Amino acid sequence: MNGSEFLTQTTAAENSYRLSWLAYVKVVFKFLLLVATAVGLIWWSFHKSRSVQSANLSVALGSLLLIIGAVLFIYRIVYLRSVKLYTDSVGVWIFRGVFPWSRGYRGVKWRDMEDAMYFTGFFSWLFRSYTIRIGHRFTKTSEIVIADLAKGHKAVEHINHMHHLVLDAEHASGRSSESFSP
Repeated sequence: MNGSEFLTQTTAAENSYRLSWLAYVKVVFKFLLLVATAVGLIWWSFHKSRSVQSANLSVALGSLLLIIGAVLFIYRIVYLRSVKLYTDSVGVWIFRGVFPWSRGYRGVKWRDMEDAMYFTGFFSWLFRSYTIRIGHRFTKTSEIVIADLAKGHKAVEHINHMHHLVLDAEHASGRSSESFSP
C-alpha cells in the first residue's frame, strides 16, 4: 500500500476538482498522429507497394493500428473523465479508474499531509491548468500528483486552507500540546 490511505467514500465531498480540457487535447493529438501514421501506411500500400502480398500486409497492419488506436483513445478519454480530486472532513482524495479492479480512492489524511503546491509556467497560467502535488509527511510514494487539473491553483489554496484549519483545531483541542510524563 506504500503508506497511502485508502477509503470507501462515506463522507460527503466538500470541494471537488476535475481535469481540464488540456488533458483531453493531448490524447486527441496522439490519436490523430496515430491515425495519420495508419492512413499513410495504407496509402503507401496502394500506391508504392511492389507486390499484392505486401499491399495486403500493409493494409492489414494499418487497419489493426487504427482499431487498436481507437480502442486506446476511447479508454484514455473514459479514464480521464473518471479522475476526480476532492476534499472532505478526513483528507484529500483522488478517485480514478475505469475497470472495477482498477477503480478506487487513494489519498492523504489531514493529519498526514505535508503541504499542497502547484507548478507554474506560461501555459499553466494561460490555460489555468496546473500540475499539483499533495505531499505526505512520511513517504514520498504516498504523494498525490495530478497533471492538468482545472483551476489547480484554487484547489491548492483550498487544500492548504483546510489543512491549516485542521491543524488549528488540533492545537485548540490540546492534542499536540500534551506533554510526555513518565
